[in-house]
Amino acid sequence: MTIKTTSYTIPESAWILGVSRATISRAIRTGVLRATRCRSGLRISAAELVKALQDGGAAWTTTG
Repeated sequence: MTIKTTSYTIPESAWILGVSRATISRAIRTGVLRATRCRSGLRISAAELVKALQDGGAAWTTTG
């Protein structure tokens, strides 16, 4: 039995969360969002995006 987990690219994740690609990249760099390297780029799991949606992105979309 194979379990397939859904993961998204940085542009797809940005669209889902309604933020810029730079914001997603910054969140990955600072460790707020976890991403895995997959072939030619980074992928963010659906579970990570759900967590970001649940907290409203408060941890990484505010400045100051």
